[in-house]
Amino acid sequence: MENYGLVILCGVVAGFSARWFMLRSDYRHYPTCPHGQLTHLALGFIAAALGAVAVPALAKPDFVAVTFLVLAAQQFRDIRNMERETMMKLEETKLIKRGTDYIEGIARVFEARNYLVIMTAVLTSGAVHFWGWKYALLVGPVLIIISLRLMTGSYIGDIANVQLAQVHFENSILKVGDVVIMNIGLEKTREKILQEGLGVIIKPVDDDARLTLDAPGQRMAIIHDVVSILGSKVDVGDTELMPVIRKQIDQGYLAFFLLANEPDGEYLVEIIKRVPVLETARGTTLSSFYGRKAAD
Repeated sequence: MENYGLVILCGVVAGFSARWFMLRSDYRHYPTCPHGQLTHLALGFIAAALGAVAVPALAKPDFVAVTFLVLAAQQFRDIRNMERETMMKLEETKLIKRGTDYIEGIARVFEARNYLVIMTAVLTSGAVHFWGWKYALLVGPVLIIISLRLMTGSYIGDIANVQLAQVHFENSILKVGDVVIMNIGLEKTREKILQEGLGVIIKPVDDDARLTLDAPGQRMAIIHDVVSILGSKVDVGDTELMPVIRKQIDQGYLAFFLLANEPDGEYLVEIIKRVPVLETARGTTLSSFYGRKAAD
């Protein structure tokens, strides 16, 4: 008689371990610690258990039990909706908002991670069922590494060149490089900006990158990540010190202005390079037929 208990145990351990390693609570401050993390670890355990029992159910065979995977898929879609609604509620109280594109991307990631947990659990339990428990020591870590690789995407540094630029005024017009940012009326505010303001130019490497950076959601994600780490001196109702990204309309690159609590220019550049490229903002024009023709 097949030791299905060992098969299920190995699948659950591998799947839950994958979810544990994929859990992140970083400068984006989500999920919260410890309650948000506990919620996602519990859901990861459920996903691992569902994936682990699929192989014994097919081997028995008990095809009715496999239908629970369909119910799990529906449940994890509800997780995406839950995370989206939670973050939209939190958005109402933030001075610097993530933006709906960033929120949708985070919600999709939480859903996708549970599917990766199921995949890890199914393949690990399958390896134990066919070859023995020792193979779980090989297959499990490999699948966890693959899951971590699948969860990594591209960053702004992959699609654009980021460099510091001069913050200066033409009369009362604030500019970063040659890009107009805003009109600053108060003399004291202009002096403070000249002393403490930081400016960055973000130049796309191709037309796909230009379309990505054109997206307002991608710009909001850049501002949010930078402010989450370096902070901002903006206060409620204070628009003159608000971090802003504007486009050089003729050449398509961006200029970023910030008055940070931690005015470290080199660190600012590195942070922007590590901002993720949002799926909803990603430009793919050059990969299309007409895009290739236009680029020729």
